Amino acid sequence: MVDLDRIDKQLLRLMQKDARLTVAQLGEKVGLSASPCARRVRALEEKGFITGIHARVDRRKLGFQMTIFVHVRLSQHQEQWVDQFEHAVLTMAEVVSCHIVSGAFDYLMQVVVRDLGEYERWVKRLQGLAMVAQIDSSFAIRTVKEQSVIDPG
Repeated sequence: MVDLDRIDKQLLRLMQKDARLTVAQLGEKVGLSASPCARRVRALEEKGFITGIHARVDRRKLGFQMTIFVHVRLSQHQEQWVDQFEHAVLTMAEVVSCHIVSGAFDYLMQVVVRDLGEYERWVKRLQGLAMVAQIDSSFAIRTVKEQSVIDPG
C-alpha cells in the first residue's frame, strides 16, 4: 500500500520530470521551505520510493543504434541454473532490462547494441550458457513511446 500524501506525490512527479531541481526549487513548487522539503525528499529516499537520480542519455547519439527484445526459455529451472543465468545476465552490459515473465518464455530482456555484428556476438555468449534452451528476438523498428515517469497517484 502506498503511504504518500499530496505533497509527497507532487515531489515525486517533479523529481521524475527534472531531477536537477534543487530542494529550494522543489519546495517553492509544492509550497514548502527548503528544510521541510529536504526532510520529505530524504524520507522518500529512506522509504525506498526514490532509488536513485539518473541522467537520461540518448543511446543513439552514443552509437547504440539497435534495440532488441529477447525472449529466453531455460531448459532447466533448478535454483542453481536460474541463479547462474541471472548472474550472467547481470554482467552483460548490453542488457538494459531483464524480467521474469509468464507464458511460453521465462525471461524478457531489452538489449541495446551498436550494430548487428555486436548483437550476433552477444547472442553467441547467451547461447553458450548451458541452461538456455531457446531465444526469440524482436528488433525494434521505431520507438513510439518510452517513458520513465510514472504518476504516483
